Amino acid sequence: MRIVMIGSGYVGLVSGACFSEFGFQVTCIDQDADKIAKLNQGLIPIYEPGLEDLVRTNAEAGRLAFSTGFAEAVAVADVVFIAVGTPTRRGDGAADLIYVEQAARQIAKSLNGFTVIVTKSTVPVGTAHRIKSIVRETNPEADFEIASNPEFLREGSAIEDFMRPDRVVVGV
Repeated sequence: MRIVMIGSGYVGLVSGACFSEFGFQVTCIDQDADKIAKLNQGLIPIYEPGLEDLVRTNAEAGRLAFSTGFAEAVAVADVVFIAVGTPTRRGDGAADLIYVEQAARQIAKSLNGFTVIVTKSTVPVGTAHRIKSIVRETNPEADFEIASNPEFLREGSAIEDFMRPDRVVVGV
C-alpha cells in the first residue's frame, strides 16, 4: 500500500515513520523545501524518543521518503492523510481550516484512480463533508472516499502511542 502524508510536522512525521515501520511505502510531503532537505539528510526537526532511528531505518529500507512533489506522490497513492496545521482563528478561537482546504484542493487535482483521503489533523465535526465538497468541486470525476482518523499522540511517547494505541477512532 502506498501512503502519502500531507504535512511533515509532529503528527505527519511520527505517523509517516510508524506506517513505514509497518511495511507500507510512505511519502511525507511538505511545502517547506528546507524541512524536506533536512529530513532527506536525516535531520529530524522535532524531538521524539526513537523517531530519529525509526526514520533512518525506514528511509534506508526504501519505505519512507520525503518530498515537495505533491502531485507526483498523490497520483500513485492508495491513501492520502491530511496532517497539516489547524491553527486557532483570532477572535472566535475556532480551528482555521485554510491549510486543510488547500490540501483538499491540491489532492483533488492530483487524484489518479481510487484513493482514500483521511484527515489526521485535529478538525471540527463536519470537516469531512467540507473536504468531500471541495474535492467534488475541484475534480468532479475523482474516485475517492473520505475518512477521519484523529491522532492521540502524546509528546514523549508518540511512537508507542501510535504503535500500540489504547484506542483507534475512525470515522467514515
